[in-house]
Amino acid sequence: MESELTSSAIAPGPQPTDAHVTARRNSFSSIAAAYGTSTLAVAALFILLLVVLAAIFAPLLASQNPYDLAVIDIMDGRLPPGSTAADGSVYLLGTDDQGRDMLSAILYGLRISLTVGCGAALIAACVGTVLGLIAAYAGGRIEALIMRLVDLQLSIPAILVALMILAVLGKGVINVVIALILVEWAIYARTSRSSALVEKNKEYVEAAKCMGMSPQRIVFRHILPNCLPPLIVILTIQVARAIALEATLSFLGLGVPITEPSLGLLISNGYQHMLSGNFWISFYPGIALLITVASINIVGDQLRDTFNPRGES
Repeated sequence: MESELTSSAIAPGPQPTDAHVTARRNSFSSIAAAYGTSTLAVAALFILLLVVLAAIFAPLLASQNPYDLAVIDIMDGRLPPGSTAADGSVYLLGTDDQGRDMLSAILYGLRISLTVGCGAALIAACVGTVLGLIAAYAGGRIEALIMRLVDLQLSIPAILVALMILAVLGKGVINVVIALILVEWAIYARTSRSSALVEKNKEYVEAAKCMGMSPQRIVFRHILPNCLPPLIVILTIQVARAIALEATLSFLGLGVPITEPSLGLLISNGYQHMLSGNFWISFYPGIALLITVASINIVGDQLRDTFNPRGES
């Protein structure tokens, strides 16, 4: 009898079975099917994948490196779309006032815009989510302090906060990322806290407490996974917001340096030539920015409807 009790006490816990794997696959299939109900959202996802792939493989797709001054000829400046260079290469989207191929500049600009936007949104999501979970689980003065900081952050326009931060830190990709993180973390904190407050009062959390689990394990192993759907939607939308905000800062001359132009800086470089007929210098980077931000927003809206089909708040 004692040996039976001992063997049962040290027996391993339940292992994942084929039923668990099948359930996960069915859940993913149901999410994909729900997302696929919108033709516009599927098209936006396809376009977004093309944009990301174009940014990743920019060195292979671009005809020149717009950052390499040795391959840029200022005599090729402001050539219209379809012009031919002295070496026989064709500038499909024309050149800017410095002689850079606009298509190459857009591809490299997409890399910077997506890197800054996605990086800042992911880090802000991690910081804000952790603070929101701590506020919801701890309660009391800790919750009051964190949420008052959130209220203060959200009460000030994002562009104003970013401008003040960059005025102190100066230009640079890292400084832009820091500014975007400080601007965006609050929305994740508020969202994660709201979701965690709902999950905190459910029976599985009470069961975990009765089993003697640590607060860290309860928060990050049990509560957090159930808070992910709204956070994923917020993350998608905030990536688009971060890209647009970075483009605004670069257009104003406070974003990335001129040696590594993003889409916003490319637009800024050509807007003064719009009335002189050289519209392509700003027009095509603006179209690329519009397509990128619009596709991310459409994907985010469809994800929101997929995870919350009844439109519950």
